[in-house]
Amino acid sequence: MGGWADGPSWYLIVDPTGRSGEQNMETDKALLEEVARDGGAFLRFYRWDPPILSVGRNQPIIFHDVPVVRRPTGGQAVWHEHEVTYAVVAPIARFGSLRKAYCEIHTRLARALQALGVDAVLAPAHQPIRPSAPHASCFAAAVGGEILVAGRKLVGSAQVRMRDAFLQHGSILLDGFQHHVPGGSGATTLTAVLGRTVTFAEVVSAVTGAWSEALESPPARSDIASAAPR
Repeated sequence: MGGWADGPSWYLIVDPTGRSGEQNMETDKALLEEVARDGGAFLRFYRWDPPILSVGRNQPIIFHDVPVVRRPTGGQAVWHEHEVTYAVVAPIARFGSLRKAYCEIHTRLARALQALGVDAVLAPAHQPIRPSAPHASCFAAAVGGEILVAGRKLVGSAQVRMRDAFLQHGSILLDGFQHHVPGGSGATTLTAVLGRTVTFAEVVSAVTGAWSEALESPPARSDIASAAPR
């Protein structure tokens, strides 16, 4: 490693202005390439405008009545509209393994949601139960380590690795519905759970407050700045 962003701190990027699906995915990929090449660790929060359906990197695109973007990560389809999207980009060694990263990141997110008054728990470890339909929703079923509230999935996440680095991003649902793909009824939202409107800024504040390591703004750098608007 030994790159410009190597060290104990995480670089925090908060982009409250909605971006297109293509812009958001290109930004996440650019950060992954940066970490794989030079090291460093990023925690990013962002939104989507206009709303769009994202599909996993190996999922067939069979949707013809909604806009679609392909993610670099795996998993199933997610409708992005009323949500906070997080992205964690870091060396795998920072957590020990991809599986440990998945569970630790969700533990931190659950701790933040609990601070908002949400009875968030992690799904027990078991063999993944995947919906059989190739176009099923990410929220159709939970696997071990994912975040549940009263048995319903509140956060949908997916990973990809590039050499010794990984990207994990996911949707923390604020409101709305996942009705564009089968299985979306398995989701819940912060509005439904808390009975009030929860803002993007409120969730970002809770997660950054629950993050167990130092966070700071990334230094100015043209290649990342062009991909990751601030």
